[in-house]
Amino acid sequence: MTNPEASPTEAQVDVHTITHEEKTILLIGTAHISQESVDLVEEVISREKPDCVCIELDEKRYQALTQKKKWQSLDLKQIIKDKQLSTLMINLLMASYQKKLGNQLGVTPGAELLKAAETAKAHDIPIALCDRDVRITLRRAWKSTGFFKKGYLLVTLFSSLFDSTEISEEKLAEMKQKDVLSDLMDEMGEALPDVKRVLIDERDIYLSEKIKAAEGKRLVAVVGAGHVKGIKKLFNEDHSSELEAINTIPPISKIWKLLGWSIPLLIIGSLVTIGVQKGITDAGANLLYWIMANGIPSAIGGILAFANPLTVIGAFAAAPVTSLTPVIGAGYVAAFIQVMRTPPVVREFETVGEDMGTIKGWWKNKLLRLFLVFLFTGFGSSIGTYVGGYEIIKNLIS
Repeated sequence: MTNPEASPTEAQVDVHTITHEEKTILLIGTAHISQESVDLVEEVISREKPDCVCIELDEKRYQALTQKKKWQSLDLKQIIKDKQLSTLMINLLMASYQKKLGNQLGVTPGAELLKAAETAKAHDIPIALCDRDVRITLRRAWKSTGFFKKGYLLVTLFSSLFDSTEISEEKLAEMKQKDVLSDLMDEMGEALPDVKRVLIDERDIYLSEKIKAAEGKRLVAVVGAGHVKGIKKLFNEDHSSELEAINTIPPISKIWKLLGWSIPLLIIGSLVTIGVQKGITDAGANLLYWIMANGIPSAIGGILAFANPLTVIGAFAAAPVTSLTPVIGAGYVAAFIQVMRTPPVVREFETVGEDMGTIKGWWKNKLLRLFLVFLFTGFGSSIGTYVGGYEIIKNLIS
């Protein structure tokens, strides 16, 4: 029988004892930028010497924390081919905000998770990486968010980079208290319910099931304080059957696929109809308008991003074509050309967190400039699609 009653050890309100069948789990709720959490994790693991240490990390994040030269193995060309550039950007935005707060306290984000792994290895204790793949989490969150909510989320993430509010250990201690975290989770649920469901609720399920499945009878689990309440609640329940569903990226619905192809078919059909009804000359004029309406704004986007000249030309040439297919966007084509012509160097990967916090840094750092190229050329192409489409439809019915 599961008994998720919190039982703090002496003067350690962030450590909760959970019993599940024959297992005893010491659940440590941490702040990812707190030296106090780092010290607590090391102390508990060294003292308890459990059978296994469960950590709120997936394999990718674990490698990122433990491999100092992780950026050298990052294949940007493959990321662009896999259409993962937006996921990488959001991941870096979130990491940059945490790093900025961590720099105020002299603590690397995720230091307590790394300390958990290091302490476990020092005592020859197995570790279990219990979090869901961060790429799946981010893509599920993005896909579950509506168009306007996506804008709200991006604005919130970008504005957080330029927030100069300082945070202290005392403030962190306050944030880790149960009632404060509950309020924060409730506020997030009201503003972005789908994002909270993916980032918090689904991961609570995933973490709790993975912790329960870990080898050994006495475990230490190190998770962010925001997951403690949910994990304790879920230990009463069996959600193992849900793991497969929440560990996959939902496919695009047939309705969205139909809508994605409807605009290209409408434009092409309109051009053909104009050619039949009004002649090849009118059809050619409308086609030229479509090319210019798409190409010029996309090229301007490249210029505003200080893209390589060949990238600007590529954006102009690609936008009229990519706007007629939902398979790939002009932003990805431009980004691929940009990374081929002006690839970021290792130093720029290492300073991306600091550079994100300044307007100048976004244009100076070649990795961040790649994101600007992706965003600006894609946005320009979107504008062109609506402007060009409106003109063609207007000429069709006039």
